[in-house]
Amino acid sequence: QVQLVESGGGLVQAGDSLRLSCAASGRTFSTYAVGWFRQAPGKEREFVSYISNSGLNTYYADSVKGRFTISRDNGKNTVYLQMNSLKLEDTAVYYCARPRVPTVDPRAVGEYDYWGQGTQVTVSS
Repeated sequence: QVQLVESGGGLVQAGDSLRLSCAASGRTFSTYAVGWFRQAPGKEREFVSYISNSGLNTYYADSVKGRFTISRDNGKNTVYLQMNSLKLEDTAVYYCARPRVPTVDPRAVGEYDYWGQGTQVTVSS
């Protein structure tokens, strides 16, 4: 059983930065990739970023590329999402998740079977 717990969300102003954390339970953290998704009110959950188990491969949604950075510390069982230059449209609940193996499309919500409870990020003007 994998448990994922997000933290680090909050209320910030446009242009500010936040760092989200996704802490995982268990001894197998270094064996699986992690994705970040977000869901704004009235919208579908959407892909934000992905990092492979080793950290060598990362992907980003076009909307966050150049502003967000994903990283991981396998020694701490934690994945981070550094979010800079935040915009109003980044307001959402942010979720981390573990994908099924094999993973066909790491950007697809349906590829993930374990999800955290989410952390709220609100960007104000």
